[in-house]
Order: sequence, then structure tokens, then C-alpha cells
Amino acid sequence: MDQLKKTTRRKFLKTSATIACSAPFLGIMPLVEMPENTDKNLQVFIFSKHLQFLNYEEMAEAAKEIGFDGVDLTIRPKGHVIPESVKDDLPLATQAIKSVGFEPNMFTTNIVNVNDPYSIQVLETTAELGYNLYRAGWLKYKDDISIKNSIDQAHKQLKKLSRLNKKLGLKGAYQNHAREYVGASIWDMDLILDGLSPEYLGCQYDIRHATVEGGSSWQIGLRLIKDHINSIVIKDFKWGKVNGVWKPVNTPLGEGMVDFQRYFSFLKKHQINVPVSMHFEYDLGGAEKGKSKLTIPQKQVFAKMKKDLQYLRNTWEKAV
Repeated sequence: MDQLKKTTRRKFLKTSATIACSAPFLGIMPLVEMPENTDKNLQVFIFSKHLQFLNYEEMAEAAKEIGFDGVDLTIRPKGHVIPESVKDDLPLATQAIKSVGFEPNMFTTNIVNVNDPYSIQVLETTAELGYNLYRAGWLKYKDDISIKNSIDQAHKQLKKLSRLNKKLGLKGAYQNHAREYVGASIWDMDLILDGLSPEYLGCQYDIRHATVEGGSSWQIGLRLIKDHINSIVIKDFKWGKVNGVWKPVNTPLGEGMVDFQRYFSFLKKHQINVPVSMHFEYDLGGAEKGKSKLTIPQKQVFAKMKKDLQYLRNTWEKAV
């Protein structure tokens, strides 16, 4: 896994000068000329969890080749960059990202504790290298603490993180993740972000999770949280029986229950055009789980990603 993901400095220096010549390894569509990020166009980053079967150069090339605007880099345990090695490995990943014309921007962490030395090291290093927007970790409700106290504690914890972000010039985002996580319900998300500026700590709004938790009332929650949103996540799902139990089943975009047309119309109406992290959590031969080895050809994985990205761009363009 480490050998596959990481590039030694010697190999990196040798290959970075000729990286642009290696695109044919992908075996998919020609390079796509990306549109400028205007009021009408979304800036879409691929969540690098789904490219963890590739090293840094290959990851960046694949993201460019498929048609993304950049990479939402995983800097967390079992990520493309692990926190303990961030000082050594993040410059290599960053150079690979830059080599295909991307700017370092989004990254995903498990950070929630400002007193953790590795968390501070990650944020300081990313800030030095020019990154500016990251997803924080999640907080869970605990059985031995009341719901209200859990929300109060989460608010205090994120307030401290917001202060650190302001000091470092970073923008953090807390995701509304379904199930037992604080913030799964948009009503408690609003409470834990109360008084915090989205310039330093806001909401990474996930329409898939909001639909799971909110059903047909997700629009009410979206109205409540809209001023806190500083990034969004795109993915889809439908309810289905798995071993006799009803569960959310992840799907390609447009094949599930998320009403993207209505969602995008809302975003346009309220002029919410923030960076997008695109996720692929349906079966992609292991790529959906961040595996280092695939059970299907890379070409199939890239083609499905390309199809979802095209659906996203087309649906956004048609939304009014």
C-alpha cells in the first residue's frame, strides 16, 4: 500500500519533468479543456479517496484526464497522505497536483481536536503550501451525555478550530453526515455553527446525507443552513433491502433519490456557488472504499466517474 501510494523523492524528481507525456497510460478520453469558474460553472474536485489505487502523479493525471477542476486530497489515516508523514509527503503530492495545472485547494482530514500535535502539523503544513479549504472530522453523540450537552460541546470544539483556522488563513468545513453523528440533523448543525463565520468554519453540505435524514423536508433544512455553506458534496442513493434490512444503497448520479434539479435550482437562486467535492460510493471495484487494488479495470472506473461528472455538469447547466 505505502509503496503504491507514495513516490520517493528520487523517482518524483525524475518523473515530474516528463509527467505531461505520460497521460496515455489512462486509456480513456482525451484531455478536457476545463471551463473557467464563473457564476454559472461549478468548480468540481474529485475526492481522492477514490483514487488511492494510484500514486500522486497518476492521481493528478487521472483527475485532469477525467475532467475535474482539482483534487480533494485525503490527508488522514489511510489517506493519500497520512498525518505522521505530512511534512515529507504533502510537498510531493502538491507538486504532482500542480504539474497538471491544478492549484492546491481542498483536502479532507479527521481533525476535530486543536490540541492534537498531528492535527496542528497538518494544518500548518497545508497552509504553508497554499491549501485553503478542508473538511474536518466528525463528532458523535455519546450515550452518557445528553443531546443538548453534546451539541454544546461540539460548538465549543468547532469554535476553537475556527480560531485556529483564522490564525492560519484556512477555511474549515463540517459535514452533515448521516446516522449518529452530531450535525446529521441540519437543526443541530445550525446550532453547532451558530456564531461561526463560514470563512473559517462552515458547513460542507452533503445533499445525499441530507436526503437520507430529511426525506422530502431537506429543503427546509437547506434554507436554515444556507448561510453557513462553504463547500458541498455530491453523491446519490436510494433505499433498498440489504440482507433483509432497509438501508441507503449508493448509486451513480441520477439513478437514486436525490432531486438534483431542485437542489441546483435552490443553490442558483441563493447564489451558492462553492467548491464541490465529488464522491463515488457505489461499486467501483474497490475504488469506492479507497482500496489500493481494484477488482475491475481502471478504464471502467474512470469511465463511470466521467459519466457522473458529465451528469453533474449537465444538470447544473439546465437548472433554473
